[in-house]
Amino acid sequence: MTDQPTPAPEATSPGQIDEAVRAELTRLRESIDNIDAAVVHMLAERFKATQQVGRLKAEHRLPPADPERERRQIARLRELAVSARLDPVFAEKFLNFIIAEVIRHHEAIAGDSGRPGN
Repeated sequence: MTDQPTPAPEATSPGQIDEAVRAELTRLRESIDNIDAAVVHMLAERFKATQQVGRLKAEHRLPPADPERERRQIARLRELAVSARLDPVFAEKFLNFIIAEVIRHHEAIAGDSGRPGN
């Protein structure tokens, strides 16, 4: 018996992956790619809607941010995350990132609406 640790098994190089494992990885990765594409398209649709909100706010001189709405949205998304078995902290960080970008867009729209000709 020695005090030497047992070496970890060497990682399998890509050329040594079993074909069944390789096929399953490919199938799973294709599914992930499809989901990623759907997420991007859904985000694009969301931003189209928030651009309309930004223009409406600018026309009526409303502030770009709505902290009460944001609070409700975060609470709602956290509940959805829990029911979907997604980490609610992650979901909140994700929504906060989106909200910050939306506010940035709304500020830009508000700035543009104050210029002559807009």
